[in-house]
Amino acid sequence: MKFDKDTKISEILEVAPEKADILLEVGMHCITCPISQMETLEEACGVHGIDVEEVLEKLNS
Repeated sequence: MKFDKDTKISEILEVAPEKADILLEVGMHCITCPISQMETLEEACGVHGIDVEEVLEKLNS
């Protein structure tokens, strides 16, 4: 699956649980928070001040 900025955090973790390490590495430590399950990658990155394009590059490589 190719991830994009509209992919929900819960979808990423469901289809590719190994990608959790990447999210934690970039500073997204709230991936188990109930709210994060409804957030898109872009929304979550915005809340944490993380560049969504940088995260997408890592997730899709």
